Amino acid sequence: RPRKGAETAGANPAATAVQAELNGHGAGPAPEVRERPLAKPPVRKLAKDLGVDLTTVVPSGPDGIITREDVHAAATTTTAAAAAPVTAATAEPAAQAPAAVPATAPAPAASYDTGRETRIPVKGVRKATAAAMIGSAFTAPHVTEFVTVDVTRTMKLVEELKQDKEFTGLRVNPLLLISKALLVAIKRHPDINASWDEAAQEIVLKHYVNLGIAAATPRGLIVPNIKDAHAKTLPQLAESLGELVATAREGRTSPAAMQGGTVTITNVGVFGVDTGTPILNPGESAILAVGAIKLQPWVHKGKVKPRQVTTLALSFDHRLVDGELGSKVLADVAAILEHPKRLISWA
Repeated sequence: RPRKGAETAGANPAATAVQAELNGHGAGPAPEVRERPLAKPPVRKLAKDLGVDLTTVVPSGPDGIITREDVHAAATTTTAAAAAPVTAATAEPAAQAPAAVPATAPAPAASYDTGRETRIPVKGVRKATAAAMIGSAFTAPHVTEFVTVDVTRTMKLVEELKQDKEFTGLRVNPLLLISKALLVAIKRHPDINASWDEAAQEIVLKHYVNLGIAAATPRGLIVPNIKDAHAKTLPQLAESLGELVATAREGRTSPAAMQGGTVTITNVGVFGVDTGTPILNPGESAILAVGAIKLQPWVHKGKVKPRQVTTLALSFDHRLVDGELGSKVLADVAAILEHPKRLISWA
């Protein structure tokens, strides 16, 4: 934006000068009035520390703002240009040395742009994921709450269900019961199962739950969902989870399977991580992160005992989910995992 008093008619002189320099030719006499480079105070300090003239830096930020990366790039270019004549001058005497005198070849200059970095084109799943995460992070005001819970009884139930004939051939694991716990909590607090319609300025309540499961694949992170998960029995939910995971690992997840989700679970515990602050899947109201289940000292019935413990983190869209509602949902999930018999009494 031109400063007050600067000429605005016709082409921007400073912009013309920069473009002409990029094209490799002059732009005529320098204008008498030059724009002050746009940069934030920390960037200006960095430029001063590195000896970079901001008027020579080509900005890459929005609205022509010079970024820290621009300053570092300019500093690197200046350093390389200054070092080049020194290298040539040093090499010249060696070229004049007599052929009969053995000479040690000068060590090649270090190259910092070959072998030290690899550039990977952003496309496919990675490109779609990046766009979705940026859209979500800068659109929905995220709030994340945490709770640490004793899941010893849930782990015992998992082992019991593995021996149950109803689950023969099905994959039974903690994720199954965590998924069911979240579905029950949503049933008790249905207002969390919603989305924000920006165009209509409306909150859309969903009377169904399409449960998303974040899955890491060789192609990147994908979030397929189980349609109408709220209507499934525990064996049916186990079957759907098994099919979803197998399909994702084999790279056969269809686009339809990744659309229409309402809430998501991400199991970061499989990587040994205690917890996280997950970003919402676009269009959804909440995402539950499950940490690693570890044997820890825990006060149980008045005594410190080794118990299986995990940390849950629930991120939600604060435009449509108040702190009270988010807290109640998270507390219900924790209560069910601590006493899984509540799956029966609360269902």
